[in-house]
Amino acid sequence: MRRARVVDELAREFERTVSGLTAGQTGAAASQVLGVAQDLARQSERLSHEVASFHGWVEAA
Repeated sequence: MRRARVVDELAREFERTVSGLTAGQTGAAASQVLGVAQDLARQSERLSHEVASFHGWVEAA
């Protein structure tokens, strides 16, 4: 019985450790995705301004 309890506790500890690593990895990936999304938003805003400027130039010509 004691061995079964020890094995069960080790399995639970392993599961908690793996879950923690997975959560940490997920958090790191989410941070990277957020950073890329923010960069894309800035690039999109810049492109929008450039297109509007070009459109104004074409209308004036």
